[in-house]
Amino acid sequence: MEDNIMAIVMAAGKGTRMKSKKSKLVQKLFGKEIVKRAVENAEKAGVKDIIAVVGYMKEEVMAVLGDSVKYAYQDEMLGTGHAVIKAKEYLKGKKGKVLVLNGDVPLIRPETLNKLLEKSIENKEYATLLTAIYDNPTGYGRIVRDEGGNIEAIVEEKDTTPSQKEIKEINAGIYCFDIEELLSALEKVTPNNAQGEYYLTDVIQIMNEKGLKTGAVIVEDNTEILGINDRIQLEMLTKVLQMRINTEHMKNGVTIEDVNNTYIYDEVEIGMDTVIHPNTTIKSGVVIGEDCEIGPNAYIREGCKLANKVKIGNFVEIKKALIGEGTKVPHFIYLGDCEVGEKCNIGCGTITCNYDGFHKSKTIIGNHSFIGSNTNLVAPVTIGDETFIAAGSTITEDVPDYALAIARQRQINKEEWNKK
Repeated sequence: MEDNIMAIVMAAGKGTRMKSKKSKLVQKLFGKEIVKRAVENAEKAGVKDIIAVVGYMKEEVMAVLGDSVKYAYQDEMLGTGHAVIKAKEYLKGKKGKVLVLNGDVPLIRPETLNKLLEKSIENKEYATLLTAIYDNPTGYGRIVRDEGGNIEAIVEEKDTTPSQKEIKEINAGIYCFDIEELLSALEKVTPNNAQGEYYLTDVIQIMNEKGLKTGAVIVEDNTEILGINDRIQLEMLTKVLQMRINTEHMKNGVTIEDVNNTYIYDEVEIGMDTVIHPNTTIKSGVVIGEDCEIGPNAYIREGCKLANKVKIGNFVEIKKALIGEGTKVPHFIYLGDCEVGEKCNIGCGTITCNYDGFHKSKTIIGNHSFIGSNTNLVAPVTIGDETFIAAGSTITEDVPDYALAIARQRQINKEEWNKK
């Protein structure tokens, strides 16, 4: 690939249909902001130089993206061409390719962006579009090709002729341009339409008039180009991403009993022959070994790492927990900020009391230890190897190896008390 591979992410839209006090671009899709996903897709495609074009509620978008991108400002919403014009200062003097992406299209695969870049470079195309084949293309701009396969025009629905309406290839709104020719074409883009907007699609026509080669890549999975404008579409894309992630884990040897009711976030590692029961949520960054059993109704939060043959049962929540091989955490348990050794058994109702209202503290449990039901482990505390904690104990001090710890009041029965 060429030295300069850049990307412009259009992130200035209002998104009023989202009905929110926040920008639609910072709404979360499976725990990650929509615009952050769009930027990360470009980064995963190998693009290091990214410009976000921001406008409405720009402070919110900038707070999410931080210094991972450069910023251009579009104060008036005058179309896609206008957004790219606002970013052209970053393109001047550069040679190479620039991707143009939408900040509200979060599911485009990095592999698809790489195909777009590779075809543009290898075929020496000055504009390469991402297109899709729709059985019902109504409402979308149609791709009109000449006999040689060049993109002759992108015709909007309202401007199509009867024959053009039959075209099923549509514009997905994602582009790869030659930087120098894009800059040249932008000088000629004018708002010569009823809306007074600058259309990026006019760039294709301008390039064609110069005799420059253009082309397209047809996306293999149409869900990649779906955008988000309201909460209904947000839910739809959540389902798409959920199915995509769950499918990959199943392909890698994980049993997911109910894909519709299992919520595994991005960047989760799960070993072969692990079984995930329904109504389980596993957050980003979690690592789960082989031959584990998770759920049902389990919540595995950030910072967790589970070794092989671990059992996490129903109504269990764990956070920042390292769980050793063969350990069982069966049901109604909270483990936070802790390390648990190998082949331990954690009794029902056990909790690590890790937060004193000001600070989080750590609990360490050694290997082969048995924690009785309804135990409170008040951190910071260390439980040794092969220990036994009696049920109903509140443990506030360290327990040495091989010890039995009992920390509860002696039972007193006051006879006839309730008759009084």
